[in-house]
Amino acid sequence: MEILGKEAMKTIKRALSGVLACGGLLFAGAALAVGDSPGGPRVNEINFQAPATKIAEELYSLHTFMLILCTVIFVAVFGVMFYSMFAHRKSKGHKAANFHESTTVEIIWTIVPFVIVVLMALPATKTVVAMKDTTNADLTVKVTGYQWKWGYDYVKGPGEGINFLSTLSTPRSETDGTAPISDTYLQEVDHPLVVPVDKKIRIITTANDVVHSWYVPAFGVKQDAIPGFVRDTWFKADKTGTFRGFCTELCGKEHAFMPVVVEVLSADDYAKWVDDQKKLMAAAADDPNKTYTLAELLDRGGKVYTANCAVCHQPNGKGAGAFPALDGSKIANGPIAEHVSIVLHGKGAMPVWGNTLNDVEIASVITYERNSWGNHTGDILQPKQVADARNGKMPAGGDHLGSAAAGASDATAASGAAAASGADAAASGATAASGAADSAAAPQAALPASIYFDIGKSTLPADAKAAIDAASAYAKAHPDAKLALSGFTDASGSAATNAELSKHRAQAVRDALKAAGIAEDHIILKKPETVTGGSDAKEARRVEISPAA
Repeated sequence: MEILGKEAMKTIKRALSGVLACGGLLFAGAALAVGDSPGGPRVNEINFQAPATKIAEELYSLHTFMLILCTVIFVAVFGVMFYSMFAHRKSKGHKAANFHESTTVEIIWTIVPFVIVVLMALPATKTVVAMKDTTNADLTVKVTGYQWKWGYDYVKGPGEGINFLSTLSTPRSETDGTAPISDTYLQEVDHPLVVPVDKKIRIITTANDVVHSWYVPAFGVKQDAIPGFVRDTWFKADKTGTFRGFCTELCGKEHAFMPVVVEVLSADDYAKWVDDQKKLMAAAADDPNKTYTLAELLDRGGKVYTANCAVCHQPNGKGAGAFPALDGSKIANGPIAEHVSIVLHGKGAMPVWGNTLNDVEIASVITYERNSWGNHTGDILQPKQVADARNGKMPAGGDHLGSAAAGASDATAASGAAAASGADAAASGATAASGAADSAAAPQAALPASIYFDIGKSTLPADAKAAIDAASAYAKAHPDAKLALSGFTDASGSAATNAELSKHRAQAVRDALKAAGIAEDHIILKKPETVTGGSDAKEARRVEISPAA
């Protein structure tokens, strides 16, 4: 066989390999895989998930149609090529034709591709237009991407007002490789999105930090969530079940840990779910102005910790890998102001929880962390104090802002008063005890208290009485507690003069506290602290009274 024939045979072999590969794709387009649930983990899957919406069915059909069309084109083109190479090869005496600018050929290669493009464009355009039609939705849900979780807000339709965060619930032991992985590894969450079947669900996407992408393949839905922008899409599930997806935009180191899980319920089950959720929300309504008990804060804090912190620091507070232990840590047992600052503003890999959690949640989780496992500080942090910290009013030192022991002492006193005598006396004693408990709680909430001095003076101002009384009441309620006095100054003028003035002001407050009956050995004078830049002249002229660590 001549050289041209050998080259032709090589070309044919390569082409046959391509035919086999394309045939494999065609087979993939027609094959159906078996899964454990609609949209769930699938066994030996080589194709799309089983469609659960009309749009997903159209995408599936479009995908299959395109593969068939591409295969037909491939077979036709290479069939003509093979025929030409075999029937007109040089070894049979054929010579190449010599023609130029064949009108027929040019018409064919113009019309045929045009017909092919039309065949592909018409169904694709129809599907894309349908995917963008978000009108007349029965339910609208706002989906917000966070690093690394999803936030769901039901903004219109049945369930309006419900909102929650959806966080990965796969145990850290599985991701660390210390335990066998389950069938739903990295595909399970604590709170899935719940929607009714046969209802049009409009999804509005945005993001809090970086670009995310909300994707549920069984619904044929994939929409980017971009900070500062609002995008929308929709789906209408035609079957009940659990459907799973992922964030498909690389959004940081735990990108793989923010799955999407959607539960589609029947109309009756969905109505029951909405009713249950609203009852839970009403029971857990947060009042940032309420003074919570230790038990209330611990109960709420445990839930906040489990939902947001346990995935990194472990449910037992022991930490894992790069995430430090909270059990016995210096943060959870040290100055509470530093603890609050880290939770509010983040540190290292830790997110800025101040953007995600409200004041009640932050107060609860910090109180929980300081009074759980081996931590027994007795500290109680109230939402109002978290609000002050957001505004820069949290004590800079290691002050403990509240004490569980104080609450116990008050409760004991109230109990003793109530048991003092008969029914009438008991009622009177209980009332008096209640008043005493309230008066003890008020100073606790009032500390830290600040006294503001006149410019250049260290004489105690006339309005200092309220702060002195609050400190005196706190000392009476906590006989073993010590008070810290922090004098402040600014960075303008002579540093030595400012420091000396701050010292004299703190001494004036100390003398006033001694006159109010507080022992001198229970008063600690701290080193003057600087309000840098002198940006707030009033804050730079204050002495702060706080419970000492």
